[in-house]
Amino acid sequence: MQATMESLSAEDDLRCVVLRGAGGEAFCAGADIKAFRAERGSRAREDVYGAVLHHSMQSVRLCRHPVVAMIQGFCLGGGAGIATMCDFRVGGEGIRMGITARNLGIWYPYAEIDPIIQLAGTGVASEMLIEGRIFTGREAYEKGLLSRVVADADVESEAMALAERIGTGSPLSARFHKAAIRKLRGALPITPEEDLAVNGFVDTEDFKAASEAFLAKRKPVWKGR
Repeated sequence: MQATMESLSAEDDLRCVVLRGAGGEAFCAGADIKAFRAERGSRAREDVYGAVLHHSMQSVRLCRHPVVAMIQGFCLGGGAGIATMCDFRVGGEGIRMGITARNLGIWYPYAEIDPIIQLAGTGVASEMLIEGRIFTGREAYEKGLLSRVVADADVESEAMALAERIGTGSPLSARFHKAAIRKLRGALPITPEEDLAVNGFVDTEDFKAASEAFLAKRKPVWKGR
């Protein structure tokens, strides 16, 4: 995703990027929990994975051109993070949008929490991260997480129509205003050490127990350590 977004960002003739999931069943359902043991599961591997994830997410946010998220089906975990990095989010009434980190003992990164707070406030961020709420499309729109909500069958046509409207305007104006909005939001006052500390969840008993419980399709028993 990082390579693709950076390549698109460099194209001067581009007017707008539409980001969607394949197949229409999900925008993105989040990380593959089964891959934790094989590809992640240790602090060293998680630090590498976290860096890749961070740069991929930021490549969406930092793209020079406006980015529209076409959200169909599930938009969970990192998928919700990707969506909040976009400039516009068009979702269907029947989508499911939320973050399931608390169910797995995972700690969500600072840079992915920030857009949620910017869009919807600390109350909604708390609902998603601490309570674990999964919102419908209508709820996500009312919370400020979606730019607009339409019937599930109309998501593609609405997202593409939005992209076409953006494309009729001045591209230089769009790029300037996107950069201005990003700048006025301010930079995250997070240290590199704090960023890396997010990956400490892999060393906890709760995360290991939750991963095993997820694969066994049972509820985890939390020990708080």
